Amino acid sequence: MKVIGLAGWSGAGKTTLLSRVIPRIVARGKRVSTIKHAHHGFDLDQPGKDSYVHRTAGASEVLISSAKRWAIMHELRDAPEPHLRELLGRLSDVDLVIVEGFKREPIPKLEIHRAEVGKPLLCPDDSWIVAIASDGPVAGAQLPVLDIDDAERIADVLLAEAIPLERIVATEEVS
Repeated sequence: MKVIGLAGWSGAGKTTLLSRVIPRIVARGKRVSTIKHAHHGFDLDQPGKDSYVHRTAGASEVLISSAKRWAIMHELRDAPEPHLRELLGRLSDVDLVIVEGFKREPIPKLEIHRAEVGKPLLCPDDSWIVAIASDGPVAGAQLPVLDIDDAERIADVLLAEAIPLERIVATEEVS
């Protein structure tokens, strides 16, 4: 299993890019999983559903299963957020895991940059960024700049720059 990340400011188009790149990688015969970091509380469950009742009653984990899918929700209950390495270890084995968020983690990353977002590049402060996907030229870029609409080329870079899970070390910082 290999891992690579996407980093960029909110509104840069990370999720939109993933929705176009994942099918390209899957079409090459690769199995892909993703990890998405949320910076705030989120809830997949709905009040009134049995799983919601189980979780709010105090269950640490709730597994929901059907003929089409299954999911486990794990409630931290004031425990610290798991590190990226621990989360990666919970995934089934695939060819590539793409991490969206966790931008401070020491893993190779593709920076997603749009000038209209009005935020500076992350790459000057992150030596793990291997290339930039942008909707236009990036002045002073010291890394390869890819057209954000070239999903095939971006898929090439993600596959080429991903590192084996075994090379990822747990860090104390969670972004």
